[in-house]
Amino acid sequence: MAALAGVARRGLRPLLSPAVQAGALDARRWVRALRRSPVKVMFPSGQVVGRKPPRTAASEAGGQEQRQKQPPHVAASGSLSTWEETGLRYDKALPGDRRLSSVMTIVKSRPFREKQGKILLEGRRLIADALKAGAAPQVFFFSRLEYIKELPVEKLKGVRLVKVKFEDIKDWSDLVTPQGIMGIFAKPDYSKMTYPESQHHHSLPLLLICDNLRDPGNLGTVLRSAAGAGCSRVLLTKGCVDAWEPKVLRAGMGAHFQVPVINNLEWEAVPEHLPPNTRVYVADNCGLYAQAHASDKAGVCDPRFLKFHKSKEEVEELESGAGKGWLPELEVQSYDLDWTEAPAAVVIGGETHGVSLESLWLAERTGGKRLLIPVVPGVDSLNSAMAASILLFEGKRQLRARAELGSRSQSYH
Repeated sequence: MAALAGVARRGLRPLLSPAVQAGALDARRWVRALRRSPVKVMFPSGQVVGRKPPRTAASEAGGQEQRQKQPPHVAASGSLSTWEETGLRYDKALPGDRRLSSVMTIVKSRPFREKQGKILLEGRRLIADALKAGAAPQVFFFSRLEYIKELPVEKLKGVRLVKVKFEDIKDWSDLVTPQGIMGIFAKPDYSKMTYPESQHHHSLPLLLICDNLRDPGNLGTVLRSAAGAGCSRVLLTKGCVDAWEPKVLRAGMGAHFQVPVINNLEWEAVPEHLPPNTRVYVADNCGLYAQAHASDKAGVCDPRFLKFHKSKEEVEELESGAGKGWLPELEVQSYDLDWTEAPAAVVIGGETHGVSLESLWLAERTGGKRLLIPVVPGVDSLNSAMAASILLFEGKRQLRARAELGSRSQSYH
């Protein structure tokens, strides 16, 4: 059988046409050609690239030496042009790595924050605003490398970079939709911050004093309104929620890095942060109804806040009317009447405890008044954030109207 098969193969070979045999030969030649490296390559554009010389041990050594001698590529501005060329390195958190959880425990607790002097910032926009204002980063936790590459390279020198799983960031995030990056910063000092030039240009002789403001969302909204109105600074007295609490930062939307925020002040120190001849005005949470004792909403009329300053007997005496002279007597004025002829500071109290007695005494000493925002009788008074927004933008309107009137009178002369 084997002999017959050999004969059959030899018999079939002559049956193949010469054209088929030539095609098979050409195919073998093309396969050999593909295995060879070309001498030159011509592109459709007409460009011709010559063949690279084969690598040898000597050429490898020479190339290494030349690369060592060459300086790193530097952009025209003198700074390194790409993130990789700066030599920045990051760690990759392994399973069981507790660095993120240990740091989060510190920055989410106010006593630890104040003791360690650290704050937590989350989200690319808030972190970018902080870096632009001059805040000092210490650690960044991120889930994707491009989030770090979006940040200014010169701000990342000496900062620890740790890549973690997105699930780990999600577990510690306060955001509904986490953005995949968290930063631990040194607690900013307002005197060393660089605020936007536009904020300086539109700054007004208008200050905000927050008194017993304990709701994080309200305080964040108040700071945002203060930055939008052009306040020169915001003072927070003791009793307010921490301005660097994560929920306040989230509600503030970057306002912390647009307007100076001075935190945790004693009332004795408040006048030191006011410009000369400043008049202090108190946002009246009860207004004319307060003097008639007709409102049950917390505010200057609510005796509950007095319990923090006086004994039970003194509070009862005040409620009975025997101690009416104890409260500073401040004139009540509608908020839309002119009150910005001198530098003005507006005191906003919290909804639970209202403004403190110290704020009333300070207003009396500086010649200030109580500003009333009238509401329809029977309607509950406005919350702190809304009242602050109305008063601050009304102050801005008055200052702008006064400036326009002054420029118009000068043009007539």
